[in-house]
Amino acid sequence: MHKILIVEEDRALNNGIALALKAESYLFLQAFGWEEAEALLKKEKIELVILDLSLPDGDGVESLRKIKETYHIPVLILTARDAGADSAALLDTGADDYIAKPFSLMLLRARVNNQIRKTRSSSLQVYQSRDFYFSFQRMEFVKGDRRVELGRTEQRLLQLLVENRGLTISRNELIERIWMDGARYVDENALTVAVKRLRDKLEDNPGAPRYIKTVYGIGYTWADGRECLSAGAGRG
Repeated sequence: MHKILIVEEDRALNNGIALALKAESYLFLQAFGWEEAEALLKKEKIELVILDLSLPDGDGVESLRKIKETYHIPVLILTARDAGADSAALLDTGADDYIAKPFSLMLLRARVNNQIRKTRSSSLQVYQSRDFYFSFQRMEFVKGDRRVELGRTEQRLLQLLVENRGLTISRNELIERIWMDGARYVDENALTVAVKRLRDKLEDNPGAPRYIKTVYGIGYTWADGRECLSAGAGRG
């Protein structure tokens, strides 16, 4: 569960964001001013802050600076100001991304998902659950007590899915990130084949997958909800 803090004084917009972006893997905490936000930052393990620059009890840019210097977590700025004029100053102060009001909730969801992906992919070296142990650095993949041999394409596909567990990755994005510079020459069926091979090796019943789920019309997601370790540690 990824804790995301929304700092927005407009209660209707704050509630609307939390409701519209609701997902199984996200827990939204809400603050309507800087004092409330700081109390939550001290108490909770927040992974992303959605911060409105116009706060009733503090300067938004100064709040951004405090979050980055004290808590070292990503901040996505909401601003009613001229984003073009403010963009350089916001980025210089440490904003990881910004979006100008009014904005579409679909665009905000995409920006939030992108920040969570960056956070995960920058830290994940080892993934472990009750069913699996994956070391992407050592290329060691274990299901239960059995080692599984994966090809390079399967390894890259698995890493992308696990890094973004709980999120849906589109087929186009997977193709671009697995095959990179050669993506435009890759037949889309190559991804279907890679997914099938990975399911055959990791799923107990590949025909009714429990872990590598298809999100019809969009792409795929890793749905193992029984993690006990996810980053930077060895097996044991």
